Order: sequence, then C-alpha cells, then structure tokens
Amino acid sequence: MSFQQGLSGLNAAAKNLDVIGNNVANSNTSGFKEGAAIFGDVFAASLGGGGGTQVGIGTQITGVNQQFTQGNISLSNNPLDFAINGQGFFRMSEHGAVTYTRNGGFSVDKNGYVVASRGQNLTGFPAVNGAIVPGVLVNLQLSSADLLPKATSAAGIGANLASTDPIKPTASFVATDPATYNFSTASTCYDTLGQSHTVTYYFNKTAVDTVANTATWDANVYIDGAAANGAGASTLTFDGQGTLVSATNLVKTANLLNGAAPLSITMNYGAMTQFGSGFGVNSLTQDGYASGQLSGYNIGSDGVILGRYTNGQSQKLGQVALSNFVNPQGLSPLGDSMWAESSTSGIPLTGAPGSASLGSVQSGAKEDSNVDLTAELVNMITAQRVYQANAQSIKAQDAVLQTLVNLK
Repeated sequence: MSFQQGLSGLNAAAKNLDVIGNNVANSNTSGFKEGAAIFGDVFAASLGGGGGTQVGIGTQITGVNQQFTQGNISLSNNPLDFAINGQGFFRMSEHGAVTYTRNGGFSVDKNGYVVASRGQNLTGFPAVNGAIVPGVLVNLQLSSADLLPKATSAAGIGANLASTDPIKPTASFVATDPATYNFSTASTCYDTLGQSHTVTYYFNKTAVDTVANTATWDANVYIDGAAANGAGASTLTFDGQGTLVSATNLVKTANLLNGAAPLSITMNYGAMTQFGSGFGVNSLTQDGYASGQLSGYNIGSDGVILGRYTNGQSQKLGQVALSNFVNPQGLSPLGDSMWAESSTSGIPLTGAPGSASLGSVQSGAKEDSNVDLTAELVNMITAQRVYQANAQSIKAQDAVLQTLVNLK
C-alpha cells in the first residue's frame, strides 16, 4: 500500500496552481507569455517487466511550456512603444549579454540610445548619412544633431505658357520691364549655408514657325534679382500639340555674397506645356533645404525610424531588428518578459521586420499579455478540484491502513 500516488498528485497539482497563479499575476504584464504545466505519469523500473499488471506510482510535472501566441495590441501615446504583429522578438543587449523580449516599451536615454525600462539597449541596424546599413547589429542610437543644410542642385517648374500671347523678342528682354516678357513666377532655392534665395523665372515668346508648327520661348532665371550665369536664357521649343520637344542651356550658376559656395542648379522644364488656355503654374520643385532640428519620430512597419526635422525634411536614423527561433518554447525565461537563447531553442534568425518569417512592427502600441483570464480562472477551479481529489485518495489510503492496523 502506497501514499506516493496521492502525494505526487498533490505536488503536481500544487505546481500547476503555481503556473496558473503566475499567469493570473502577469495578466497585465506587457509582452508576457502564459505558461502551461505539462503532466506525465510515473512508473517504477522493473527488470522483469510488469506487463499489463504494473501500476503507476503517480504523476509529475515534466515541464512548463511558454505559449508564444499573439497578444492583443493596445495603443499608446509614445512613438517609441513598439508592438510586434506576428513572429519574432526584440533583440536586447546589456553589457554585451543578448536577450530577447516581446515587451516593446522603449524610450531614449540621455545619450540618445533606445532602451527598455531597466536600461537594456534595443539593437538594430544603424543609418549612415540617412541610409540603413543592413547586416550590422548595433545598439540603436538616435542622433539629435541638426540636419545639415543642402544646397539646391536641381530645380523644376511645370507651367502652361499661353499660345495666344504675342512674341516678345529676346533682344528686348529686361527683367525690370514687364512689357518685355510674357510671364514670370518666383520660387526658392538654398545655398550651402542653408540660407534661402529667391529664384525668378521670366518667360518670353520669341518665335513661331508656321511651317514646322513649333513655337520658341526663352526662360530667363534670376537669383536674388541678378541673372544666373549659364550661356544666357534657356530655349524651350513646343510642337503643334503644345508639348515641349527640346530645352537648352539648363545649367545655371550664381555667386552669392554671404560666404556660401557658388550655386550650380540644373533646371528641369519637362512639365512645361503651351496650350491655348492662360498662363498657370502647376508645380515648383527644388531639392535644397535649410538646416533643421529634430522634432519627432515616425516608425514604419519595417522598423525604420525616421527623424522629423523643423525644416520639413526627414531622415532615416536606424532600423529595429527582430529575431526568431525554430523552437521558441526552448528559450530560457529570465523574468521581466525576457528570454535567452538555449541549446533547444536553436540559433536566432535575425533580420528586418517583415522579412522572412518575422512579423511587422507597429509604432505607438504595445503587445498585451496573452493570458486569457477567464480561462485561467476556470483552470484554477479544475486544479483545485484535482488537489482535493488527490488529498482524498491519501485519506482513503490512510483509512485502509488504519483498518489493517486494527485487525486482531
């Protein structure tokens, strides 16, 4: 007669209650993954073999499996809160020790590093001059330095030049005399110091060829009231359909008086037309900008962190990396919603969010615990009943043993 079966049942039921209690306690822990106790029966070793008459000697907890199912995603007001939608883990580093987590609550420390609540660094791919460097894992650092100015090197205008306007000969053009040109409009460009300058376009119709069905216009470019250098005006030729067929003298240069390097701008008139309707500007473009201060972040589903600047520009500051494992259940739990690689998890498969089997990243959101509180409360009742039943079996064994002791 043995009490071992009931005792093992009590121990296993108590351990199961511990697992359930831990799940319930962490139902509000971001990135937490619920555990499930795995039971296994126990038989005593027998040299002769017990055949069909061998009775087990109880049960045991053979393991506690982490359930890596997707948790609900809750929105937050912090753009550096990340939620993973799909498979994968954030890769963290603390003094060189690498861990993994699904808890995406991050902030920036005083040195610009993206860190978790306890100071672990979020790792990812760095950006150099606004370009992501793939394959190089570093502690993500978001530079708060000003975005350097960029001098305008290309500018364009899209406008319609009224075909009904009269010819204004090239020789008569004077920028200060509106009677010598047909239309004008202004734009902005930037020098190497980030200072803005006014670019003025003057268009005057110079010729009409009734045999070739073409019309020719001059485009004069002035910067801050002075004619830009570059072999004189650009010559624009339109066919009988009002489409631009050629443009010459497109590179314009200018020397500035504020210490900036000379400007060299390639003009683009490809969007110009000549129809019977009146003059109208459809687009003005240029690729320069002033310096700017970092004002915020935008993070895409691919984990790329874009810095927003006060000059209206944006620049890539880095990219979040995710890691996945062939057997996530083999990861070693460390607490604080952290796990470590183990011999049974397999090696980490690290890459950009959305690549291979990795999920996407959602900014301004956090993944909730995947604990189903209702199911856990039902499991708790069941585990309590199992504990009571095993206690009752011990009580029954004791009653039988007492009966034997009282035999006379």
